[in-house]
Amino acid sequence: MTLQPLHKQEIRFVYGNVLNELITNHPEVLCLEADLSKASGTNPAVLSRYPDHFIDVGVAEANMIGLAAGLATEGKIPFCATFCCFATRRVYDQITISVAYANTNVKIIGTGPGVTQGPNGGTHMCFQDLAIMRVMPNMQVFSPCDAYEVRSVLYYMAENHGGMYMQLLRSELPAVFDETYQFQPGRARKLRDGHDVTLVSTGYMTHFAIAAAEELAKEGISVELLHCPSIKPFPETDLIESARKTNAVVTVENQSILGGLGGAVCETLSEHYPTRVKRLGIPDRFGEIATEEYLFEKHGFGIKQIKDACRDLLT
Repeated sequence: MTLQPLHKQEIRFVYGNVLNELITNHPEVLCLEADLSKASGTNPAVLSRYPDHFIDVGVAEANMIGLAAGLATEGKIPFCATFCCFATRRVYDQITISVAYANTNVKIIGTGPGVTQGPNGGTHMCFQDLAIMRVMPNMQVFSPCDAYEVRSVLYYMAENHGGMYMQLLRSELPAVFDETYQFQPGRARKLRDGHDVTLVSTGYMTHFAIAAAEELAKEGISVELLHCPSIKPFPETDLIESARKTNAVVTVENQSILGGLGGAVCETLSEHYPTRVKRLGIPDRFGEIATEEYLFEKHGFGIKQIKDACRDLLT
């Protein structure tokens, strides 16, 4: 069966299909699940094609991380997937000791980040995973925005040693990049050149940042748009270069404004080039059962609010 182009697939199915590619090229790659393999897109994709590389530990996320660490010490490359809230908050101590402290080659995939978990409500809506994972030593943290970037990040994760965490959106998303895309850790992607304000986004919110920047251009406001798939290592050089040009920065993320992308931006600029910054995202709040549109409006980080923030920094 011929697969659809990547950007025509749901991102979770991209994950399953790319894992199959990785297993074909790197037989040491393993797929670990905690009873959410259909949500992750690995069942039936990986299970049917490579059943010997597929391990479902059941509803036991901490055991999954411990098992992955053990497998990694034997030369395997385990990819562990579950909802973001379970992949980070629930197993933070296991990741700290068995993955980061021991510096094992474990890859962690958090699915359904932020407001994309709307139907599951506040318990499953994780707004702090980028923040808590980026402060972990020996941990790299990524938030790709489309199918092509997901594929390239997954290849990077499989081919480079160390603990890594990646947010994985689950639905189909418009293409931002194409088949030629090559992920570079520690670098931002400049999606628009501009001179009035720097707009910094990551993951899901990059799609909204693109729309906001295009609409602002029609008003004569020149936005320099930086997409940051690499939260750690962070693209400090790219950010500072842009801030020196615009002297105004807006950040937007599908996360808490505390400690994640906005935190990394403020830390970097405060040390190297103090600049006015407006952070958009979830304030100091838990989630709730709601649509994305409702949450964007309530917490002020949709397209309209991105445009307002950019305008405000110009006054």
